[in-house]
Amino acid sequence: MDRKKDFPKLRFTSLKSGCLVRPVAPTKLSGRYLAHQKSLPRLPVPPLQQTLERYLLALEPIVSQEELENTKQIVKEFGQKGGVGERLQASLERRARKTENWLCDWWLRTAYLEYRLPVVIHSSPGVLLPKQDYYDRQGQLRFAAKLISGVLDFKTMIDNETLPVETLGGNPLCMNQYYQILSSCRIPGPKSDSVVNYSQTKKPTHITVVHNFQFFELFVYNSDGSPLTVDQIYMQLEKIWHSSLQTNKEPIGILTTGHRNSWANAYNNLIKDKVNKESVKCIQKSIFTVCLDAPVPKVSDDLYMSHVAAQMLHGGGSRWNSGNRWFDKTLQFIVGEDGSCGLVYEHSPAEGPPIVALLDHVFEYW
Repeated sequence: MDRKKDFPKLRFTSLKSGCLVRPVAPTKLSGRYLAHQKSLPRLPVPPLQQTLERYLLALEPIVSQEELENTKQIVKEFGQKGGVGERLQASLERRARKTENWLCDWWLRTAYLEYRLPVVIHSSPGVLLPKQDYYDRQGQLRFAAKLISGVLDFKTMIDNETLPVETLGGNPLCMNQYYQILSSCRIPGPKSDSVVNYSQTKKPTHITVVHNFQFFELFVYNSDGSPLTVDQIYMQLEKIWHSSLQTNKEPIGILTTGHRNSWANAYNNLIKDKVNKESVKCIQKSIFTVCLDAPVPKVSDDLYMSHVAAQMLHGGGSRWNSGNRWFDKTLQFIVGEDGSCGLVYEHSPAEGPPIVALLDHVFEYW
């Protein structure tokens, strides 16, 4: 059963053990996620005076006394009764009444999608997992197969809407980001990027595997809808590993490390070719990506953690594994041949808690 497909044109911190996240029910609970989201209170708009007071408080450590006094006067005028501040506050409160979350879209657009510096280092976090006890290709592929199986197990809870609801102080929290981290990808644009999530329609059944700078489509479900076993996944990874050695390597993935405007221009040129466009779409729609990294130079024990953390964060540059990535992909699990492993994730679809919950589950699942 050959469930891989290569792309002919596109040759293109530390986490401790947690606890296995367990589903709240053994079977699918259709509608549970939506019902939970609708029951949550809307994000409140802070009172104008509170906002102004906190703004001044935040400025105190970073401006001179003269600048602070000048700003206080400006803030006082801004907050006067019937002034600009009150009119803007009323507009903000109207927005809050009409939207589920008045801040979310603004934050996503301003903090991430309109941010033009590279996602690498500037916004995408790297996560270093505990070093694994293997030192060869077979161990690398066996570990990667178990990792994939663990993520698919977490995905089952997302698909079945049986994830436990997060709480804070006994109050339920929004779970929307848990449903955004799989089958999603950032798309470059000339002035602003976008994020697409493909799990909302026909759920993808494949992941992307990258080895030797080449991208492969690996279907991870059987015809009856059950996920592949660890042994089945391992056999497919073996085929991918051998296939990637038979072609010339061109690290097209390195393009995703660039300034967002430059990458957007390159992206538009890249997808003018029909095969390239289909290949890129396949990466974007995949559930997640697994990067099988090539060995890197050995370093002393005291430098090892920093060295490997850099591999998780950016791949070490064009000479090493940075071309073995698609940095726009939300989740990229990295498995090195020396036992190093971790994750780099594109930050716009989610903050840290859903990622940590997934990694806790996968780590205990092993």
